Amino acid sequence: MIRLHSILCALFALLVCECSAGSAGPWTRLFDGKSTAGWRGFNKPSFPTQGWSVKEGCLVHASKGKGGDIITEKRYKEFELEWEWKVAPGANSGLKYFILEERKAAIGHEYQMIDDELHSDAKTGPLHQTASFYDVLPPVHSAGRKAGKWNRSRILAHNGTIEHWLNGKLALRYVVGSPEVKGGIARSKFKNVAGFGEQVPGHILLQDHGDEVWFRKIRIREFTR
Repeated sequence: MIRLHSILCALFALLVCECSAGSAGPWTRLFDGKSTAGWRGFNKPSFPTQGWSVKEGCLVHASKGKGGDIITEKRYKEFELEWEWKVAPGANSGLKYFILEERKAAIGHEYQMIDDELHSDAKTGPLHQTASFYDVLPPVHSAGRKAGKWNRSRILAHNGTIEHWLNGKLALRYVVGSPEVKGGIARSKFKNVAGFGEQVPGHILLQDHGDEVWFRKIRIREFTR
């Protein structure tokens, strides 16, 4: 009887915990493989007329395309995001989240996507390598594939904990507002950006870094309470 009571108490505690943490809603495609619906230029009313295109079921930025960064029309705070990507040899790009257009500059938390072998920025160290929280925290491992090969990435942002995944492996986990994050920001180029490092409702951004990069199978689901 005592054992049954203990089991029931444990199950109840687990249920309460899950309810308080919230649950994930249905998956929504951010890119349908056919159009640029749901995206627009950063601080622009419409999608760029150059640089970006839909090709072979992918959203592609051309080398030296000058299309500018693009963002989702909707903002997200608590979410799970998945996508696949590849860069050309020597290329650099990034996916940013918690983007606020009020900052005027496209500054947010960046999941770095780069040719770790050839690009000069990656050679400066892990803070600028694939799956890092760019310039703030390094990934705990390198599981990126060679330029021209497809990678699978995932970001989980929930209850102040952020995770970066790369090709099925956890590359980085950090807690918003933690000493680790504050210290990384203080040493970064973002140290004077007001509010940087906070988990806020923001846009998802795909970066125009002047290089060729391909995206596909971009989908997201939000956490609800």
